[in-house]
Amino acid sequence: MRTGFHYRDGQLFADELPVASIVERVGTPLYIYSAGALREGHERLARAFAALDPLLCFAVKANANLAVLRLLADRGAGFDVVSGGELARALRAGAAPDRIVFAGVGKRDDEIAAALEAGILCFNVESVSELERIEALATARSVRARLALRVNPEVDPRTHAHIATGTRGAKFGLSRAAIARAAERCRASEALELVGLHAHIGSQIFEPAPYLDALERLLALWDALRADGHPLRLLNLGGGFGVRYGEGPPLDLEALARGYAERIGQRALRLVLEPGRSIAARAGLLVGRVLHVKRSGGRRVVVTDTGMHHLIRPALYGAYHTVWPVRADSPPESAGSAALEPADVVGPICESADVLARERPLPPLARGDLLACFEAGAYAATMASTYNGHPLPPELLVDGERLRCVRRRQRLEDLLALECDDEIALQPGPSAAAAAQARS
Repeated sequence: MRTGFHYRDGQLFADELPVASIVERVGTPLYIYSAGALREGHERLARAFAALDPLLCFAVKANANLAVLRLLADRGAGFDVVSGGELARALRAGAAPDRIVFAGVGKRDDEIAAALEAGILCFNVESVSELERIEALATARSVRARLALRVNPEVDPRTHAHIATGTRGAKFGLSRAAIARAAERCRASEALELVGLHAHIGSQIFEPAPYLDALERLLALWDALRADGHPLRLLNLGGGFGVRYGEGPPLDLEALARGYAERIGQRALRLVLEPGRSIAARAGLLVGRVLHVKRSGGRRVVVTDTGMHHLIRPALYGAYHTVWPVRADSPPESAGSAALEPADVVGPICESADVLARERPLPPLARGDLLACFEAGAYAATMASTYNGHPLPPELLVDGERLRCVRRRQRLEDLLALECDDEIALQPGPSAAAAAQARS
């Protein structure tokens, strides 16, 4: 049985099911996920890092569908969450709380409280102020919060500026001086337990060197804190492992694992990794239908019923996604250039940025043809919006010859359901401005 997305007899298959047949039942636009490809993505990482036996915490922000999370939880995956909503999703999917890490630079009090009550593995702490809030909330509940301090290693990951998170001046992580203050606060507190260090330097990184540079800086800090009596045991090195959208080799995971092992040496620690895209990206597909084909300034423009509201990465990052007809004589990697003509594949959104593919060589297309946007299993549905009043597409999960709807198509009624005209009565009292002046 073949898993993932592949062409056979002139048409695109998802595992063992023709995509065109799925569309006949469900319509467009829609997301399709391959259960087999998700399992293979998780297994590929587990195999590459096997010698280090890490806890692989899937980044829920990459794909938060409960069926996807449940599939990974059943394989023993942990989860990296960045909000109370993602925490609730991971728990609903059957995640073990002691395999959940809570990252994110802006955790609210209610989110911290929910994580404390769930008994998660640890918080990745991003500021001294956050540490103080965790301490206060843990003290109020008579529990002890486990913490990993997120270090900003000031390493250039050589990626897009919007997804670089470990450079000097980034909003993420603690400076070396702040780490020292936070560690001492933990030592003095009965409500805090410092159990590790964390770093995440960015995403879409294709070379081991930035990771290894960051690791060396973390290990120097690790050794200093251990020598100072802090019982560290978790080393969380984040994720961001590069995935090629189109041609080119991905990050060499085996080489990275060897580099990690060489530098960690005999230190007694549990390694934590936070992969998301590297598991899910190639396991997802976004399918749309051609609405119109026109000429503009000598360019062929293919207008579809899907766009930046369903896949924002091209507009947000200038990201590349393979786009190809669902029915085609050849797959995109082996198509001859003779019958191809450049085209801009655009969506229905009233924004000039709503372009899924620009000047892309494509075969002739006509109204009604189906187009597939590949590598849409990560940061597609989770970043989708209802902009311009478009309901969200459904999400389907294919497992061999079995097809399941794992998120229904949103309806126009759903878009309006939360809107209201409720009057809110405020207690009489001083205005906010007057109260602030009085406090000062």
